[in-house]
Amino acid sequence: MDMMLDQTSKKTAERAETGALSIRDVGKIYDPEGVHVEALADCSMEIASGDFVAIVGPSGCGKSTLLNIMAGFDNLTSGEILLDGQPLATLDRAPSPGPDRVVVFQHGALFPWKTVLENVVYGPVTQGGMNFSRASERAREMLARVGLNSIEESYPGQLSSGMQRRVEITRALINNPKILLLDEPYRAMDTVTKAASHQYLLELYDMTRKTIFFITHDLDEALYLSDTVHIMTSRPGYIKKSMTVDLPRPREYAMTTSTRFLEMKSELMDAVHQEAVKAFQAGEREMA
Repeated sequence: MDMMLDQTSKKTAERAETGALSIRDVGKIYDPEGVHVEALADCSMEIASGDFVAIVGPSGCGKSTLLNIMAGFDNLTSGEILLDGQPLATLDRAPSPGPDRVVVFQHGALFPWKTVLENVVYGPVTQGGMNFSRASERAREMLARVGLNSIEESYPGQLSSGMQRRVEITRALINNPKILLLDEPYRAMDTVTKAASHQYLLELYDMTRKTIFFITHDLDEALYLSDTVHIMTSRPGYIKKSMTVDLPRPREYAMTTSTRFLEMKSELMDAVHQEAVKAFQAGEREMA
């Protein structure tokens, strides 16, 4: 048993050596010759391998723009992004999607005509990383960790939104990416479903220790899940403040009522509220 635990620890340490992001003075301007919308300006942050980072800020501050650049869905106008010290997005290098970065959006992208098991194994089998038998074994193991071992033959349309998100995140992680990019995956969920989904995500995070870049408007969610919360300014977005979340892992829901959690939430609310007011006032000026 001790040998097995040592091997597991070694594998976790090996996984944690990849997925470091360096975001340096990133800027993004949409339609520079026309309306000239500056979404990001001099946005910088360092994300260590295996860190769980949450990004919060007012609507329109550039959170999703930054995620889309990292995912390879958009380009930047200035600055650079490095992944494990290698250029990911620069002025001379347009980013492109890759298996080292997997995105999970608020609105799901499961294949409706495939079963849960078929959805999860699709990536590693198609990419040649595993044969169907090995991928199925791994998929069943991971699905069991998030309470989905009984729905392998079900179709996405038969599942609740919370179960669909769990399947999507499992499908993302089985591909062994360096980074998991999550764009408000739990936004439309009720409180109870969201709380359960958080626990399952934390279970998978503790299991894999992948670098996670998580966008949210929910401050409780940001604090409960992450190691660091970055607050973005109103447009053009850059990092106004970074907060280290000094809650121990593994996380337990009771922590959300602790004195320390409430202190951090109050500090976070003040910083986000200031930017939300600026964004609202800017919107009024634009409408005038």
